[in-house]
Amino acid sequence: MGSDEATPDHLSLRTLLRCQPGEAADLAGTATDGTPGFEGKKKRAVAETAAMGKELARLQEQLYAAGSAGDRRRLLLVLQGTDTSGKGGTVKHVVAHFNPAGCRIRAFKAPTEQERAQHFLWRVDAALPQAGEIGIFDRSHYEDVLVARVHGLVPEAIWTRRYDEINAWERMLADDGVTAVKVFLHLGRDEQRERLLSRLDEPHKHWKFNARDIAERALWSDYQEAYAAVLTRCSTPAAPWYAVPADRKWYRNWAVSRLLLEHLRELDPRYPPGDIDAAGCRAALLAD
Repeated sequence: MGSDEATPDHLSLRTLLRCQPGEAADLAGTATDGTPGFEGKKKRAVAETAAMGKELARLQEQLYAAGSAGDRRRLLLVLQGTDTSGKGGTVKHVVAHFNPAGCRIRAFKAPTEQERAQHFLWRVDAALPQAGEIGIFDRSHYEDVLVARVHGLVPEAIWTRRYDEINAWERMLADDGVTAVKVFLHLGRDEQRERLLSRLDEPHKHWKFNARDIAERALWSDYQEAYAAVLTRCSTPAAPWYAVPADRKWYRNWAVSRLLLEHLRELDPRYPPGDIDAAGCRAALLAD
């Protein structure tokens, strides 16, 4: 199916990749090297991703234009995944189609002292896209139920309470016009090792490597358990999670592009009508 064709909901990628609300996520039983919803090889996926980029750019412009006329709708892409799962690569290859003027990209690192003094959602709330914008989060508020849980940064009673706080906050955002596209980049453990080795074998990638990466990898099972809990407890009708197999970078890019396209098509933003005297302005310019 071509990327420019409308897709019935029962065939949509959203349906295939959605973590169903109320159902337990089974990461161990989900292939990380699969290509759900796509038939073909890398060359075709790259071509389709490029083709989707043109429509994504048009829909982004229409969303931005609608926002300038009072339409409060906006879209938020949330990217989560283990180290080397491709969060930055997804931003680079997929979001490159968008006009930077209508995008708000934020990579969340360890919270600063000021941020730790606030509610955990404070810094994230401040980074949300405005009306008509597309926001992209490289990591997000979910770090506070992932890293905080695995490393015991806060008591269990606190991080367990955060699931419900996140759900209530995301419900509020949805009611205010935010369409959240939450993507978990599901990377395999063997593939992560290969990507880490690649960073060591290629000097120009050494800047990406940190000795902590090895220590974090040793906690793989703990992180998988934490991610499964996130996908189980925080995939809701208002803001579902999508699990994207991430071993094949070309499929990852295709899938995220497709998810964004399906959501933007559903939003169906329109250019607002102008309130100018086009004929009069044209005549004035020609007479200049």
